[in-house]
Amino acid sequence: MSSSPDATSLPPLAALDAPALEWRHAAGEAAAPHSLAFDDVYFSRQDGRAETEHVFIRANRLPERLAAWQERRPFVIGETGFGTGLNMLCAWACFREHAAPGARLHLVSTECFPLARDDLARALAAWPDLAPLAARLIAQWPEPLPGVHRLWLDARVVLDLHFGDSAAALAQLDGRVDAWFLDGFAPSKNPEMWHPALFTAMAAASRPGASVATFTCAGVVKRGLEAAGFAWRKVPGFGRKREMLVAELADPPVDDARRATPWFQPPGPRKAEHVAVIGAGLAGAGVAHALARRGVAVTLIDREGPAAGASGNRQGALYVKLAAETNRQSRFYLAGLLHTRRWLAALDPDRTLWQDCGVLQRATGERETRRQRRFLDNHPLPVAVVTGLDAEAASRAIGWPLETGGLDYPQAGWVDPAALCRRLADTPGIAFRHGEVATLNAADDGWSLGFADGTTLAADQVVIATAAEGTRLAQTADLPLQAIRGQVTHLTLPASAPRPRQVVCAGGYLPPPVGDALTFGATFHPNVADTAVREADHAANLAELERTLPGYVAALREAGIDLDPARLEGRAAVRAASPDKTPYAGPVPDAAAWRRDYAALSKDARRRVPETPGRHHPGLWISAAHGSRGLASTPLCAELIASRICDEPLPLPRVLADHLHPGRRLIAELIRGAAR
Repeated sequence: MSSSPDATSLPPLAALDAPALEWRHAAGEAAAPHSLAFDDVYFSRQDGRAETEHVFIRANRLPERLAAWQERRPFVIGETGFGTGLNMLCAWACFREHAAPGARLHLVSTECFPLARDDLARALAAWPDLAPLAARLIAQWPEPLPGVHRLWLDARVVLDLHFGDSAAALAQLDGRVDAWFLDGFAPSKNPEMWHPALFTAMAAASRPGASVATFTCAGVVKRGLEAAGFAWRKVPGFGRKREMLVAELADPPVDDARRATPWFQPPGPRKAEHVAVIGAGLAGAGVAHALARRGVAVTLIDREGPAAGASGNRQGALYVKLAAETNRQSRFYLAGLLHTRRWLAALDPDRTLWQDCGVLQRATGERETRRQRRFLDNHPLPVAVVTGLDAEAASRAIGWPLETGGLDYPQAGWVDPAALCRRLADTPGIAFRHGEVATLNAADDGWSLGFADGTTLAADQVVIATAAEGTRLAQTADLPLQAIRGQVTHLTLPASAPRPRQVVCAGGYLPPPVGDALTFGATFHPNVADTAVREADHAANLAELERTLPGYVAALREAGIDLDPARLEGRAAVRAASPDKTPYAGPVPDAAAWRRDYAALSKDARRRVPETPGRHHPGLWISAAHGSRGLASTPLCAELIASRICDEPLPLPRVLADHLHPGRRLIAELIRGAAR
């Protein structure tokens, strides 16, 4: 492990190794996991729960601190070494017992070798009184992929699992911690974790007065804490361990991770008791829901109603198309896909709005077949996330004969986006308002929204989520957005018609029917904003359907379906895309200020620029440019924006949050000027 993890680098996009375990029994006790790689226990077989309570809960004074917590933001606990999750479950139990009704808890934990789900369940079974909490954790346990995995343990408790090396993961943590559990296998067993870079990253991610507790008094730990600025002291340990360490950090160091990219420095926290969200599609309704569940009062504004635009289709594919060579866009979309899958399971466990039937991304030609092979060679991901299927396996998966295979995403599927938007808009704490926002005017304490009918609305902060219309307001006029028209086709299937069992994607998409209703499409017309249904687009959808599933159109005709494009029904809407096809999710930059502050980049992109933090329109945010993959991107972008507004750790590594920043195009334009 390097002594100082690169603040811009990310680990390979590949499955993490599961730990090699041995389950050891002690007299009269359940078996406990023992790491063969580190020859160390995950918890004390004598009384692991009592040790956790002593070392981490009481030594960090959590009962008193949680009882006194009055902040609107959550209390944040950071941990190195999630292991079995015992420490986090005990912290959650402490919060439930001591915290005030309005308080919230945010847990952040790193883990380089995530346990398999069954091993996790077996380990936590040792504490039956924690069973209800453990069940929530186990049900959402993510696949072993590097990155951040957000879990909703209950309405007031969030857990972010940062899978990967602890020091590298904490270097990418965008958020601040109030109390640390410095855990992991003993320094003598796992010296690579107890490295100076770990303590440096902890200090950079700490709030003033952050506390630390750890079971060990090893010299490497004392020296590492002291060098990073923590003041440590010894206190009585647990059981046979005579002493342990506690520490505090009075004055965290300046985080220099953004020194090379000062424009991405996020704006500081502002009052957020009432937030106006403009646009009630997937992007806007998602942000409104994310804020309302945090106790923020939201006014959700739309000219027509929830899902009036491109989010109004009756079926949408929850899918991604990942690049053969790893890039940040693919990392974001894969994280978004898995995030949406967990989010939907928590929001709608009965699957009334969605189905995880799987998605087959077909290789319709030799070029795509080669690209998919390169992707699989470059990305050894868990088969539960994506796997390659040959023609025979792909045919079995969808229930239709194919001559080529493709990539299978077992956890993906389809969603009813219109119904989802309505569900999100009905969240308690959200008030819906019909209207068109014509102007935004900054005020000392927030924003004044001016409507086309002459009325106004005051809000502390504003989120713009109006797709291709997102640049109509003066503050967002410099963000490049492209309108893209898309039309889907609707059919009613007779009982004799064949029905695919999975979503099939190629040039378009075909989900399994809902009842007898089949939807397929969609066309792609850049720079077109017309929403009239066109005969030519129905013909194009039929042609694409035939390329996606050869012979399927003929089978529909044999089933007696009239496929005359002039008589088909469907729906057209306008999506929006950015020039680099990555969404915008974050604070709205003050474009004029950026062009002045970073003008040096237009002369020489390698020249040192002023370390002036990027200036933004205070309390103004945007979620836009989600294109045709909004189901995989909008929920994670909503969490990102809500986390920023509510001063919480982000659900993405810092470098990916920066990748989504709306100001990136302004910087790219300046750098291109230097290249000309």
